Amino acid sequence: MGAGIALVCARRGYRVELLDANQAVLDKALGYLRSVLSKDVEKGKISGEQKEQTLERVQFVSDMQQLEACDIVIEAVPERLDLKKTIFGELSRICKSEALLLTNTSSISITEIAGGLPHPERILGFHFFNPAPVMPLVEVIRGKKSSEENVQAAYRFAEELGKVPVLVTDTPGFIVNRIARPYYNEALRILGDNVAGVEQIDRIMKKAGGFKMGPFELQDMIGIDINFATTQSVYTDFFHEGRFKPSRIQQRMVQAGSLGRKTGDGFYDYSK
Repeated sequence: MGAGIALVCARRGYRVELLDANQAVLDKALGYLRSVLSKDVEKGKISGEQKEQTLERVQFVSDMQQLEACDIVIEAVPERLDLKKTIFGELSRICKSEALLLTNTSSISITEIAGGLPHPERILGFHFFNPAPVMPLVEVIRGKKSSEENVQAAYRFAEELGKVPVLVTDTPGFIVNRIARPYYNEALRILGDNVAGVEQIDRIMKKAGGFKMGPFELQDMIGIDINFATTQSVYTDFFHEGRFKPSRIQQRMVQAGSLGRKTGDGFYDYSK
């Protein structure tokens, strides 16, 4: 997601500093950017010169201190509250006071992430959908102490990126992931009850339901660990309401490291 978001911004003319502590992740991100932009050149969408100009706008950094001059920071780390709070604590210290601090969380409370930090008024949710360069929607999520001025600034930024922003209050799962839980959860219950298999369920939902991807294909693309963490978060924050209860099938797959496309296997085999 981080590399995809960086690409969205660079394509729109923004200078980007793409941060990760792991050099291998940065190398992979560079490979991803080159691959996508090369395909754009092959399809005639951009020139070779435009490709190079876009790549030049992205700098790869490993020290958070290098973000001190940024006007906008978008965090896209795994869905762990403790990790996000630590990062936003550091960003609050490093970044200039007027910088917008945005989290790409899919379900964690913005209010809780910002709680106890200096300048909570500038911390907001800014949730892209996977893959970020393709999917048009961005949820702009207002925390309890997010200022109206910063909410509107984030909304305008989403529009400048060519996205379709929607304003959301800070509720578990926001809009899309709250609606999406039954799509995944009921599919997993049908599978667990041996009513139908993975491919059957996906095929039926695409052919009869009109979905572009079935629930299991989609979990594999997003990452089963990400999907499971989101379901856990929504379930907890809705005080264990039964309709959001996580699936043991997902839990076992996460424990086994079968996380979908990114590991080569999930509900489908990607080894070939």
